[in-house]
Amino acid sequence: MKKIIITFSVLVLVACGNKAAIKNNQNNINEDQDTLKKTKTEVIDDTRPSPLKKATGYIGNVKTIIQWGSPSVKGRDIWGILVPYDEVWRSGANEATTIEFDKDVMINGKELKAGKYGFFSIPREKEWVIIFNSIWDQWGAFEYDEKKDALRFNLTPQV
Repeated sequence: MKKIIITFSVLVLVACGNKAAIKNNQNNINEDQDTLKKTKTEVIDDTRPSPLKKATGYIGNVKTIIQWGSPSVKGRDIWGILVPYDEVWRSGANEATTIEFDKDVMINGKELKAGKYGFFSIPREKEWVIIFNSIWDQWGAFEYDEKKDALRFNLTPQV
C-alpha cells in the first residue's frame, strides 16, 4: 500500500512537471525509480503554448495513464502567484488533467475504482490536497464540483 502511494505520487509529480518529491522513506522512493523508467511520455499536441502530453506507466500491475497540458513556465513564479494557494487547480494547463486506472487501486487507505478521473489539486505552502473527481471531461477547474470527488488526500511537497 505504502509503495503504491509513493509510486503514484512520484509518477503524478513527474507527469505534472513539478520538481517535488514526497517526504517519505528515501529507500522506497529510490525503488520506485524503476517504475518511472518504464513510464512512456508522449506529446499529443505541440501546437499549443502549453503542449498536451500523456504519460503511460504501471504501478505494480495497474496501468496508469495521465494526460495534461504541460504549463509553459516562461520564467514566471508559479506557486502562490500564477497558481494561487488554497484554490482548486486543474494540475496542468487548458483542459482538466485526467488520470485513468485499468484496475481498482488503493490510495491512502481508500479504494478508488478503475476508471478515468479529473485530477485536481489544491496547492498550499506546506501541504497539498490531491483530488480525483468523477467528472474528467471539463475545461480547467471552472466547473469543478467538490460533490463529485471520488477521493481526496493530503501530501507534503518538498522542493
